[in-house]
Amino acid sequence: MRANANLVIVGDKTKLVPYREEHVPRYHAWMADPAILEATASEPLSLEQEFDMQKTWRDDEDKCTFIVLDRDLPGDTTDPHQAGMAGDVNLFFNEPDDKSVAEIEIMIAEPRSRRRGLAQEALRLMMAYAAESLGCRRFVAKIGQANVASLGLFRKLGFREFKRVEVFSEVHMELEFAGDAAAALKTPMTFEPYDR
Repeated sequence: MRANANLVIVGDKTKLVPYREEHVPRYHAWMADPAILEATASEPLSLEQEFDMQKTWRDDEDKCTFIVLDRDLPGDTTDPHQAGMAGDVNLFFNEPDDKSVAEIEIMIAEPRSRRRGLAQEALRLMMAYAAESLGCRRFVAKIGQANVASLGLFRKLGFREFKRVEVFSEVHMELEFAGDAAAALKTPMTFEPYDR
């Protein structure tokens, strides 16, 4: 999505940066892990396919993605927009007649960054940004029935189950905002440009 192509969202524990070409090699390495593929219901891609996918994410106005940076993770690069890469957070605007509804998902791929509240903060930041800047009012999460950790995370954020899709073994959960989503989410955040 072009709207977030040069935007960095800064929280207490995380930074959300737009998914750029420089992130693809690390992202591709994560997606070589069979457990991550299963948890994200993804298919393995070649590195070339992953670069092509990054371009489609950048250009598709129905998809918004950020790479999640762990602000406490020591960086193995001097680039501040790659240091501490921990996962990603995504929105899919799947309803052509209603852009106020988005499917949301999160992946914390780095084991060192798990169970430290990063996924919760990244989701809060993404929802606050989407509500304020993209007009999104309803968020839907589709979670595998066996993914107990993700089900608990979304419940903790206030999502409630509204449907089960047995054929895919999925639980569909939703969270809707009527007023100020950022205030409701109690999410302090600042915005920075992606300088490069």
